Amino acid sequence: MKTKILIADDEPNILISLEFLMKREGYDVHVARDGQEALDLLRREHPRLVLLDVMMPKKTGFEVCQEVRLDEALKHTLILMLTAKGRETDVVKGLALGANAYMTKPFSTRELADKVAALLAEGPAAGAAGGR
Repeated sequence: MKTKILIADDEPNILISLEFLMKREGYDVHVARDGQEALDLLRREHPRLVLLDVMMPKKTGFEVCQEVRLDEALKHTLILMLTAKGRETDVVKGLALGANAYMTKPFSTRELADKVAALLAEGPAAGAAGGR
């Protein structure tokens, strides 16, 4: 059974690229175009990991991350925040809200694929100790 991953990003080109990359890596991929759709899909599909953009309509990635960590059924979902918001305060906020890792755009596809594989290998017990 393939590992389920959710990609949440409001930028169509990024969404298409990430979907292609993650499918090529062998994952079962679902996509969301805004924060509310991401939460709905998280609750319905229970992916193992979510690639979460910070700046999205309806709910920000920060809000989604916080809601996931407060939801008993979802709190063990791995969260990798992908965003152009790379200031140290944004990284600290994302990790403080419970993200397992934080990567800033632009990033290399190989770096992202490696980070996803590493997070999945670490498992849910990794907590928010993941790096950038």
